[in-house]
Amino acid sequence: MEATTAAKPDRYVSFIGINGDENSRVLMAMLRRHIDDPERTNPFWEKFKEKLNSVGAPDKTSGRCLDELFLIHSYINNIRELFETYDDQDALELLERIEEESC
Repeated sequence: MEATTAAKPDRYVSFIGINGDENSRVLMAMLRRHIDDPERTNPFWEKFKEKLNSVGAPDKTSGRCLDELFLIHSYINNIRELFETYDDQDALELLERIEEESC
């Protein structure tokens, strides 16, 4: 009889076993460490912070309820570029995991 191993979650089958909301919140905290630094921000990231501050507040977004995962999906290339610029390997690894599992 062969030993079995735990299957890797597959988003195309089910989101069971994928903690996308928590991973997204953690990634946003990692991102904020960079974009909240006045030396590392720019007008794009300031606008992004406005959107991030609107998460879960549909009254601020014309009735749309934004979440962290939506923002990651929408701006994944900008986020990746920032993490690469500052060689944030932990954040890049989590971003890749989120992209594979949830985007």
